[in-house]
Amino acid sequence: MRIAIGSDAATELTEALKAELERRGHRLFAFGPLTVGEAERDWPLVAEDVARAVVDGGADEGIVCCWTGTGVAIAANKIRGIRCALAQDAETARGARVYNHANVLALSLRATPIPVMKEILDAWFSTPTESGEAQNAWNVEQIARVAALER
Repeated sequence: MRIAIGSDAATELTEALKAELERRGHRLFAFGPLTVGEAERDWPLVAEDVARAVVDGGADEGIVCCWTGTGVAIAANKIRGIRCALAQDAETARGARVYNHANVLALSLRATPIPVMKEILDAWFSTPTESGEAQNAWNVEQIARVAALER
């Protein structure tokens, strides 16, 4: 799978995240300081780059990181077609896929231990976005409808 990944800072977590994704066989498209030679970059810009890579089809899914994870999630969700979920644990990641058909995962650089990050990735990649009841698909359609009204 092609994964767009970005963060406003390179940390032990982002290095472990990149290594784990590559170990799982994903092809990475890095943004911000996760790119070799790139300096720290403001989180809204990194989130936008990752989100646009997903909606433009350059990546199948995205992962964004910042200190709390909240800012990158908010910024990514401003891009039409993105459903970014901040996950602090595996069950939240699973629910984001089932109930919200999330296509971008947000992680906190501060609060995500590396073992928990791996559990989150296990849940994220093992739960297809098409899973769940028809009600979940209807809810996702309503998110798109509201987003279209706001533009």
